[in-house]
Amino acid sequence: MNLFNLQGQVALITGSSRGIGRAIAERMAEHGAKVVISSRKQDACDEVAKAINDRHGAGTAIAHAASISNKAALQGLVDKTMATWGRIDTLVCNAASNPYYGSQLDIGDDAFRKILDNNIVANNWLVQMVAPQMRARRDGSIIIVSSIGGLRGSTVIGAYCISKAADMQLARNLACELGPDNVRVNCIAPGLIRTDFAKALWDNPENLAARNAETPLRRIGEPDEIAGAAVYLAAPASRFMTGQSLVIDGGVTI
Repeated sequence: MNLFNLQGQVALITGSSRGIGRAIAERMAEHGAKVVISSRKQDACDEVAKAINDRHGAGTAIAHAASISNKAALQGLVDKTMATWGRIDTLVCNAASNPYYGSQLDIGDDAFRKILDNNIVANNWLVQMVAPQMRARRDGSIIIVSSIGGLRGSTVIGAYCISKAADMQLARNLACELGPDNVRVNCIAPGLIRTDFAKALWDNPENLAARNAETPLRRIGEPDEIAGAAVYLAAPASRFMTGQSLVIDGGVTI
């Protein structure tokens, strides 16, 4: 058995029209999975699905826009996937929000709630929607893209870090509940990755130089360097791993 073979799998990946989510979708398709591309804008999802289908064959990817802030829209995303392929083998909760940079003492209620709702509550919604059919088949992998922010304090993105720490605990709780039915739940905790989402943290040359200097590998990461971990967590190679947070950060947290 090829430990990284995803043939026959269906993977639903939120926030997959760009950045880390797109890289995950592309690499999972490369390893044989059918993939569902989702983000807020349908045209962006269509573009990515077309690129994947052009490369791997028609029917490899479908596109369905859904905002993670809208529970009904997320249910529609799950329903569309089930209607198309009849199963979801891997759920990747990648989409997230971070509308605030600054002191935790100054964050407004609306911004704080948006971060918590989109980065924690929405993930739990998706798991509630997807887990029953995984449990019925006694097989499945749920991957939550967290962050090393969940392992450290911050004076700039504190609310985001709180939400990402909660994601790690969400994965542990769900791993305990779903493990007896052979459904695994893990987190990936990236460091700073060159994405539009994190652009405010790396686009300034001085900030980037400072971050590189404190990183043992002396650089920030690229989206594709997170995708391999997602393939691993979806594949047979990780079938004895659950409840864990896989740190991929160039060595920053050591």
